[in-house]
Amino acid sequence: MKSFRQELWFKTEGRREFVHITPEVQKAVKDSGVQHGLCLVNAMHITASVFINDNESGLHADYEAWLERLAPHAPVGQYHHNDTGEDNADAHLKRQVMGREVVVAITDGALDLGPWEAIFYGEFDGRRKKRVLIKIIGE
Repeated sequence: MKSFRQELWFKTEGRREFVHITPEVQKAVKDSGVQHGLCLVNAMHITASVFINDNESGLHADYEAWLERLAPHAPVGQYHHNDTGEDNADAHLKRQVMGREVVVAITDGALDLGPWEAIFYGEFDGRRKKRVLIKIIGE
């Protein structure tokens, strides 16, 4: 069995952003040489997410609005976490909803995604360097 590890690094311009990372993950699968196995992709920060959904700008705008209604950033004083001097409690909650990681099957050396599925890095407290782990195992 083969094992492969790679990190992707991000520093988003905005506080919240969705970054399409399917091409980078597929390149990692190719570089791994694994033909059949599993690919784990996970955010290594507690205010970021990795998720799978449609690569459609309207949906991303809907996510942004929905997440802000669920856990609004302001007023920052509404969250106990922010009593420590932080202002990112909302980012922790948004990450919890969107998820930490995805696992995708690898078949014939490619990500085995559905017809409209794409992998995204979701940033909820950006403007600083963060990473995503890609871990691939298989034959």
